[in-house]
Amino acid sequence: MRSDSQDKKALSYARDRRNDYGENDKSSRKNIRRFKRRTHRTARRRDKQVLGSATGRPTGEDVDETGVGLRSQTVRQARKVPDAPLGETIVGKLRRRAERGMNDPALVERAVDRIHRRT
Repeated sequence: MRSDSQDKKALSYARDRRNDYGENDKSSRKNIRRFKRRTHRTARRRDKQVLGSATGRPTGEDVDETGVGLRSQTVRQARKVPDAPLGETIVGKLRRRAERGMNDPALVERAVDRIHRRT
């Protein structure tokens, strides 16, 4: 069965995603990896400092204390933020334009209702 253009539009509003995090969408590819590198580098530096402070011949007690020092500090994980659905992004953009006086608020609300009916 073929879908008509209204069904395609509703699917597009529901399935398509837009980056609304506030930064360039292309930079996320680099910044996620950069954050992971920085946190792991910090953890390695911290472990090296704990191991470097242990001098002399290690005893069983020293090994236990050093191991606890290494394990007790966790690495902060990067949290990925999913992109927002296209319909929500468009509704937010329309309402922001109405608040700023760029568009007529009555027309914006009709458009928002139309978008909500489609999704």
